[in-house]
Formats: sequence, C-alpha cells, structure tokens
Amino acid sequence: MLKSRSMTGFAITRLLSCCAAACLAATLAMPARAQDKPDNWLSRLFQPQTPNPVPGAAPGSGEDTPWSGQSGASGNPLMTADAIRAAAADFKDCIANLWPDAARRGITRENYDRFTAGLTPDLHIMDLLDAQPEFTKAPWDYLDLLVSDDRIARGQALLKQYAPVFAAMQRSYGVDPAIIAAIWGVESNYSTLGGTRPVIRSTATLACVGRRRDYFREEFLSTLEILQRGDVPPEHLIGSWAGAFGPTQFMPTTFKRFAVDFDGDGRRDIVDSVPDLIASTANNLKLDGWVAGQTWGYEVVLPQNFDYMLADRTKQMTLKQWEALGLRRANGGAFPHPDDKAYLLIPAGARGPAFLMLQNFRVIMKYNPAEAYALAIGYLADRMRGGAPFVQSWPRDERVLTLDERTEMQQLLAQHGFNVGQPDGLLGPQTRIAIRNFQASVGQIPDGFASSAVLDRLRQQ
Repeated sequence: MLKSRSMTGFAITRLLSCCAAACLAATLAMPARAQDKPDNWLSRLFQPQTPNPVPGAAPGSGEDTPWSGQSGASGNPLMTADAIRAAAADFKDCIANLWPDAARRGITRENYDRFTAGLTPDLHIMDLLDAQPEFTKAPWDYLDLLVSDDRIARGQALLKQYAPVFAAMQRSYGVDPAIIAAIWGVESNYSTLGGTRPVIRSTATLACVGRRRDYFREEFLSTLEILQRGDVPPEHLIGSWAGAFGPTQFMPTTFKRFAVDFDGDGRRDIVDSVPDLIASTANNLKLDGWVAGQTWGYEVVLPQNFDYMLADRTKQMTLKQWEALGLRRANGGAFPHPDDKAYLLIPAGARGPAFLMLQNFRVIMKYNPAEAYALAIGYLADRMRGGAPFVQSWPRDERVLTLDERTEMQQLLAQHGFNVGQPDGLLGPQTRIAIRNFQASVGQIPDGFASSAVLDRLRQQ
C-alpha cells in the first residue's frame, strides 16, 4: 500500500503495460479515452510484444526497450519511420520552441532549463502509441482478474487503515469510499505495480514526435506547471508511457483540473500523500456528476419474452418502470430508490447476467469509458463492503472472437446494409446496434452480443 510522504522515489502508474486493450466482445463502448489517457487500462490488457528492434533504430530511444525502427500501424504520415526519425532529430529544437508557451504559464526560464535539461526522446513510445493489440478477454475473465479474493481483502484492509481519511473525504465530496478504493486497486493494484518513465520525458517525446503532438503539448506544459508549483518533486513524477501518474492514474491536465490539497501542506501530491490521492480522485468523480448516497447499479433478472431492444444506454427509465416490465433484483431485494433512472446493460448477451445502471455508473465511465471497467469498479466496491458475488452465471463456454473475426463481422454487417462505421474490430455502441438489428432480422434474440453464432449466421447469409 501507499505509504507516507517519507517514502523516497515512490510513484505509481497504472497496472504497467501488462494491461492492454480489452474490447471484451461487445461489452465495451469506447467513445473516448479514460480521462483522455491514450494508454488507458482497457487499451493495454494483454498487449502483444513490441516488434523486435531492427538495424538502424534510433539510439537512446527508451527506458529499457529500443524503438523497433518500424512505421506505426495507424498509417498516419507522422508515424512513418522516416517521420519519426526526422522528428527525433529535431527534438532539441522542438523543446526550445515550446519555451514561449511555458513562459506564458508562469514557468521561469531557470526552471524550464532545469526541467528539460538533458531530455532525449523515448522513441519506444512510438511502438506503444500505434500498437494494435489483439482483444481476447471475455467479461467474466476480466472480472475474475480484477475482483479476486486477494484484491477484495486488500481493499478492505486499506479502507480500515485509512478510515479517518476516507470518512473525511466522504463528508467533503459525498463519494463512496469503497469506490475510491476500487479505483485505486484496479488502476495500480493498490500502488504495488507501476511504470518507470519520467512524466516530463514521456510528454516531451509525444509533444514533439508522433501523431498526437497538439494533445501532448498541453500535457507537457501541464507537467511543467506541476513541477513549477512543487506539487510533486521531479524524481517522484514517474508514470506510464503516456504520462499518467499516481496510484489512481491522473494525466497532467487531469491533475490540474481535479487535484486537491487535502492534507493542508500547501501541495497537491497524489503520489505520496494518501489524503491528497483519495480526495483528488473523489473530487474528479464529484465534478463529473457523482450522486451522493446512490449506488452504481443492480444485478437484475429479466422476464421471459423480454424485449432485448430495450437494452440500450439511450433508453433510460425509472426503476419502478423497469419493475413494471417484469425486471427483478437478482438477490430478491427491493429497489431502495424506485424513482432513480437507469439503463439496462447485458454485457454477455441473453445468456449472461443483466444489470440496471444508474448515474454513478456513467460517472465511473467518465473516469474510464468502458463498461467492463466501470462494472469491475462497482462490483469490487460492493465486494469490499461484504456484498455477495453476482447471482447469475456467465456463459463461460462462449468463445470470444478474435480481432480478425470481429472485423469480418463488421464487414459482413456492412455488406448486409447495417451501419457499423469503419470496420476496425472494436465493437462499440454502433456495432452493437447493428448486431441487434441483424439478429432481429433473422429471428435471433437481439441482445447485441458478438457471438460466434452471429458470425456464423452472417457468413451463411
């Protein structure tokens, strides 16, 4: 667990790069990146290995791994090998040209020179920026990974250890302590897993090299502001390849918007101060619309002959309206606030559990816009409070489609007149709607789940 500020050089990133993209069949919707984190947790679950370096790769390009020397997979002209090499050669001038923007933010010349002295581009980041991971995790496997007995127990211990801080946070921000502990546990395994890259170097690299320079110039300048203020010392500002840092993974611009000084020492330190870490994460959720006293959602049982076209995040109804349609809580209990509005989520289709999701589930998705992530956070928080496992079983015999198969599914749907946008293997809301409409047209249950049965039927059409 995170210790006091006296712990030297302790900085955490989110679940290392062992975590990579989990589109989780049709369960995920990714309209944006988590807190604008380009390397968000769900884009890193089981990431493939970076290609082996080739002769001619740029020297001094990464913390431990050199750049592959290959063009990126996106096809962006700024990600060709020649463009990367040219930008790397111009790196020193690029940093020098950013000085006027830094000066306008109050960065002193002395500090600018000190913070950027000796910086070289970490070009291995280019391989990570344009990686195309294979998505192979089912939602039940994902939850098994994150909501383990060990993670539940460690979260309970953390809630007990820092009980006064969590109580003060809840009084100030109205956020459930178990939700904050769950985010802490999922993002960095309670501060036990972390990255090794200096945030200043990562953001400087991405501000000058690659396809997202405009975005990362803001992150680089915000990093300088953090260092100028002295909120986090340079040797502790260590993070992921894209610059996310701290046990609950803030990008520098997110830090600027949400970080608070909860321990009253004059610094907003989400790395080494437990009060600042807890309160800053809560402030993020509160300003994103957290409803005090409301849970995230309920597991529910659907009636026979249910209209699965209602399983749509745009179709919100009150809990009592859902009850009138025959939905019941899976544990047999009553809905404590029947006027709360919710939408229906069936992440594994008609054969898996169903959930009614409230406003706070949407807020968690603003922290990381993937349904599987938000479900894991809510479920882990419930289990920390002593809640029971989900009642309904998952269809563990269901085979998860490969990236190529999901792309083929999208292409076949498009050929049959269903709108999926650009086929890319990422099964977001648009593809889910297309799957549902196709299922309805051929007499299948329109649950929107990207199953092998749906793919087989498309191939037969």
